[in-house]
Amino acid sequence: MSRTKVALVPSYEPDENLKRVVDDLLRNNFEVVVVNDGSSKEYDKYFNIKAKVISYSNNRGKGYALKIGLKYINENYKNYIVVTMDSDGQHTVEDAIKLCNYVEDNPDILVLGSRKRNKSIPLRSYLGNSITRFVYSLATKMDIYDTQTGLRAFSDILVPYMLKIEGNRFEYEMNVLLNAKRNNIRIKELTIRTIYIDNNSKSHFNTIKDSFKIYKEIIKFSMTSILSFIIDYLLYILLIIFSKNLVLSNVGARGLSSLFNYSVNRKNSFINYYMLVVVILILNTMILSLLSLVIDVYSAKILTELILFICSYLVQKLFIFKENNSVN
Repeated sequence: MSRTKVALVPSYEPDENLKRVVDDLLRNNFEVVVVNDGSSKEYDKYFNIKAKVISYSNNRGKGYALKIGLKYINENYKNYIVVTMDSDGQHTVEDAIKLCNYVEDNPDILVLGSRKRNKSIPLRSYLGNSITRFVYSLATKMDIYDTQTGLRAFSDILVPYMLKIEGNRFEYEMNVLLNAKRNNIRIKELTIRTIYIDNNSKSHFNTIKDSFKIYKEIIKFSMTSILSFIIDYLLYILLIIFSKNLVLSNVGARGLSSLFNYSVNRKNSFINYYMLVVVILILNTMILSLLSLVIDVYSAKILTELILFICSYLVQKLFIFKENNSVN
């Protein structure tokens, strides 16, 4: 039996495009849930639509609206697919159907509608997307082309994950992607039409304020790895000074820093996590031992970590996540 398709449309102070979006969805057999994110009273006329409308006072942000909508959907539907859409007409129903069809066959995958570069993209949006894509890739070692797309589809299987993600404003959507890898959530991108209405002038995205929140989340996400490296390197230096043994110092430092990393994340089983740690440690020690023959042991440690970071990034990008993140 096919899943019920439910469109979730968060909206703050919309225009007549909202009714057009809802009508298009209804004509294509979608259930529609619209969340009025604290719009002013003068916008009430736009919410007089043939959809379930959830309203509350005071604007609380897109992330909050999405989670309120998801809670309602989860309580009132079973065996469903959710597709999130913007209310300004930048997403087409045809693309929403495309994403839902993919989820129908792959209910455990988060599907993103990926906008490709073309002349209609405002310079501000293009630069913002490019920078965010690069920083996200460095932080997660995952290659996602359109990290800021609002057109996303997923089944009821992933809703518990979506509801526990932190963030009430635009940073929520980034947090969903940042935490996907840690929670073993696979991601797939499908190419959609790129539509920017009136040069995206009606967007409620605050370039400075909201960008700061998004990048803050990326930095916070990366902080565990940064702190683990600092602990690893400082312990390595101390052990080298006292033991004069490179292998012992590297093993001891990595063992203690990995305990810190695991205690913070705790997303995988202890045994699986340390099986990976041992494999990386063997490679790490081999490279470190070779480099220490030609440069000092302190520089060799930094260069070793850099080599392994680059190798890990390339392996995941070219092999592990190649299929999951490919754009069709």
